[in-house]
Amino acid sequence: MKLLRSDESVVVPVGVTAGVAVFDRQAGQFTDLVNPDLRFRSASVVKLLLVLDFLWDRGPAYEIPAADQARLEVMLRSSDDDAASYYWDHLGGSAIIDRMMPRLGLTHTAGPPPTHPGFWGYAAFTAADTVRIYRYLLDQAPAPVRDFVMGNLHQATRYGTDGFDQYFGIASVFDSSFAIKQGWSGFPNSSGFGRDKSKPKESVVDLANEALHTTGTVGPSDRTIVAVYTLHPDGTGYGKAYSDVTRLIRALNVPGAVKTPGSWVTTTGSGVRVRSAPNTSAGVLGTLPSGVEVLVSCQKKGQLIDTPPRSSEWWAYLPKYDGYVTNVYVGSGSPKLPGVPDCQ
Repeated sequence: MKLLRSDESVVVPVGVTAGVAVFDRQAGQFTDLVNPDLRFRSASVVKLLLVLDFLWDRGPAYEIPAADQARLEVMLRSSDDDAASYYWDHLGGSAIIDRMMPRLGLTHTAGPPPTHPGFWGYAAFTAADTVRIYRYLLDQAPAPVRDFVMGNLHQATRYGTDGFDQYFGIASVFDSSFAIKQGWSGFPNSSGFGRDKSKPKESVVDLANEALHTTGTVGPSDRTIVAVYTLHPDGTGYGKAYSDVTRLIRALNVPGAVKTPGSWVTTTGSGVRVRSAPNTSAGVLGTLPSGVEVLVSCQKKGQLIDTPPRSSEWWAYLPKYDGYVTNVYVGSGSPKLPGVPDCQ
């Protein structure tokens, strides 16, 4: 693998195990590599192989029946698990992995352990093999396949159908020219079949610790492919893992990417709502993961919120949500965030 810089320059958050591969398609070389062949349980990233296997022999027109189109779109955009289970069952389970490995030249991918044959989220993936999947999609796949898969990944929804905020990592850091297929497993109520604390001997991947993965493309014409897989210490909260993965993405060399401007600020509280205007009468746009770091571009005066010991009439504007959160739950406790400009 041709590499522009050594992996020692990538700072992985303390306690996190990471596999990283960043590939600049324009230059034809990797810009960052960390444990690129280390296997992780795929969680929902395996859905890329499900859709490719479904489409493989449908040429030259690659027509998709209406029912399948609806299932595949929600599977790709909103990481729907029911759709993934449908295709896993109907296309042969681990036989999908066996077919797709030689087709795409994957070297370290594997199906779920024999003890968990129906658990598609327990398939073994690596960062390097994930880059190979995206390179096939972008550079070799028939145009209808590329346009369908990448078109849906460019329209990924903020929340998965299981309610999880999937705009961590790539989607949290970069401006709108990105496509994502995320994966999460092991958090309460998360997708990807959660985790198996028994650690079966037949498994080649960790099935116990919390997993959070961000993969996709960034920049004009999908210039750079980014694949980041992470495992977090047992018991890590979703907001903490979300922030660690996003912090790791912020440190990578991603050619062609434009980072959304602003300041990264830690939030407090649980179930904090993002609203369309700086008051509690405004519509709710989303709910923040507990204790997550958020990007703030400016702050604006609005409704006074008094929740002792904190009180503030200032609201932080979060560009990634296009909405506001009271400063009572953002920052270290001062009514106005230091160093953050007023909204114009």
